[in-house]
Amino acid sequence: MKKPVIFICIAILLCANAAYADSLSGRDILINVDKNLCPEDRVGVSSLIINGARASRTVKCKSWAAGMDKAYTQYLAPPREAGTKMLKLKDQLWTYDPTTDRTILIAGHMLRQSMLGSDISYEDFMQDSRLSSIYDAEVTGDEKLGDRPCYVLTLKAKVDDVAYHSRRLWVDRERFIPLRQELNGKSGVLLKTLTVNEVFKVGERWYPKRMIYKDVSLEGSGTVIIIESIDFNVRIPDSVFNKASLKR
Repeated sequence: MKKPVIFICIAILLCANAAYADSLSGRDILINVDKNLCPEDRVGVSSLIINGARASRTVKCKSWAAGMDKAYTQYLAPPREAGTKMLKLKDQLWTYDPTTDRTILIAGHMLRQSMLGSDISYEDFMQDSRLSSIYDAEVTGDEKLGDRPCYVLTLKAKVDDVAYHSRRLWVDRERFIPLRQELNGKSGVLLKTLTVNEVFKVGERWYPKRMIYKDVSLEGSGTVIIIESIDFNVRIPDSVFNKASLKR
């Protein structure tokens, strides 16, 4: 006689969970996305496969980041790019070229230039990745990407100083990670897409493992970003985020 009671309890819990999921607002979903994608401190190694119109090449780099305001990247391979470094401090970005031994401040229209000929611009690198701080979000659909049920969100910028004034996101309903993004300009025209092909779990959070960034104005099949390793909540010395570190 106890089994029906157990089944009823399970059914009630399942219904409650479904009701909770359906009651989430666009902002609720975006905050959950940020919890996955925006850890405070992290160190990672990644590879970029840059697929141009005629050829492809792979660039490997290591990055250190503290919150949203500080990031330091060193390119490891191939030899042509090895030793190139970038430093982000709030809204400023410097690059160091070992072949010329020069440090350059990237600003103004230069931020829209491609990084290493990829589909990623310096402006993309600088963008605050905490979406809930710069966008209002509305749930505008419910679709599947492959076998993954997704919320469809429409995002509109609530600040003027932003690279993409609107976005459309397909967010995995269970993992709260965007599996596809459409990034639009001020006029609403599609500028870039970001597609996540593989995710992995690091501790308690889901994180992209392999993704494709595509600038629709460029030829080629896009830039593939592969996260080879990443550690969160790592203590990073303040000396890493210093202009002097670019020439070390």
